[in-house]
Amino acid sequence: MSEQEFNIGDKVTAIYKTGKYIGEINDIRPTSYLVKVLAVVKHPMQGDLHNPKQTEVSMFHQRRALAFREKTNVPKNMVRVFEEEIPEYKESLREAVENMARTLSEVHTEWNNKSLQLLEELAADYFK
Repeated sequence: MSEQEFNIGDKVTAIYKTGKYIGEINDIRPTSYLVKVLAVVKHPMQGDLHNPKQTEVSMFHQRRALAFREKTNVPKNMVRVFEEEIPEYKESLREAVENMARTLSEVHTEWNNKSLQLLEELAADYFK
């Protein structure tokens, strides 16, 4: 499957690190698109990206979702067309946090528990 080419202003989904976002193409670079975040589809995973699902790491990172209108470079192969109505950012963030919390609560592992704790701290900050 060949990469789809996008134009400035196109609405897309973009995977950045372990999060998934809905956004708009703001610039076209040789290997990436500059995407302006408009909504959150999947909240980023907590912990060390290089050692996923492990707690015995030097630093268990708290990972925030990208902010509304934050711009980030996304590799071209991680961008797809988005044709639906774009949800309101705060509501999409709330839904993404709730979905991740529900998934983490289903199985009690040290990694899930630690991730859930960090996610709850983020939620308290996001929705204060």
